[in-house]
Amino acid sequence: MSRVAGMVAALVITASSLAALFLVAYILLVVFKASPHNDIVRGVRYVAIPLTWVFKNLFTPHSRKAEVAINSGLAAVVYLVVGRALAKLLRRAPV
Repeated sequence: MSRVAGMVAALVITASSLAALFLVAYILLVVFKASPHNDIVRGVRYVAIPLTWVFKNLFTPHSRKAEVAINSGLAAVVYLVVGRALAKLLRRAPV
């Protein structure tokens, strides 16, 4: 494995983990009814909502909490799985 490939793989894992972290934080803030007027809540929501991209309205249960938990949770899992898989491919790439 080349040094550059290893560094890129580490960046991919870091970015995908941060994306998943923001999505999980958003889920927790919605489920536990955090104040939408709080700056931290607004910041997390500002980052997390675009990260849900194609999963945003994939499932539409009656509860807003369930909708956010399912769709954002699915997006978080995809970020983690795809990020790890991509990093593994990068590490195995020939020099």
